[in-house]
Amino acid sequence: MTLLKRAALALFALLTGCSTTLNDYQGTQPPLDIFSYFSGQTEAWGMVQDRSGKQLRRFHVEITGQVTGETLTLNEHFVYDDGEKQQRIWHIRRTGTNQYTGTANDIEGVAVGQAVGNAFNWHYKMNVTSKGKTWLLSFDDWMYLQDDRHLFNKTTLTKFGFTAATVTLFFTKKAP
Repeated sequence: MTLLKRAALALFALLTGCSTTLNDYQGTQPPLDIFSYFSGQTEAWGMVQDRSGKQLRRFHVEITGQVTGETLTLNEHFVYDDGEKQQRIWHIRRTGTNQYTGTANDIEGVAVGQAVGNAFNWHYKMNVTSKGKTWLLSFDDWMYLQDDRHLFNKTTLTKFGFTAATVTLFFTKKAP
């Protein structure tokens, strides 16, 4: 094997060997049931960072969740630091044990997610407008339940396989 081939294989192993999978969270506590966590009132604070880590925007979200049968409806109201307001309504359906699909007005197709232990991983494509242009970005969304009231969320946004931005949120479930 040539030196170039060995170097390419080593780089591939390094890049793929470091990937986190949901199975890494098997048995972690507390278990995350998104229907239970998001039922009722939740509040979140977050930021968007570019690929270099520079903070681009900050935002606050008020979320009302309602469970009806096997569907969770999330009504999200965003307020950004520049005054922009946005609303997104998710319809998330439980399709099996810890398996979910979801739709929203700005989501292309259907989001697909799964929970294992205290983690939830969600994949979808969303139209994002920036500087007057709309881009279809892929979202790799990871949520981690810390305790019964606090959840962390980190999302990587990609275009053509390259990271365009990251979004970080901190959720607090309001007392009933």
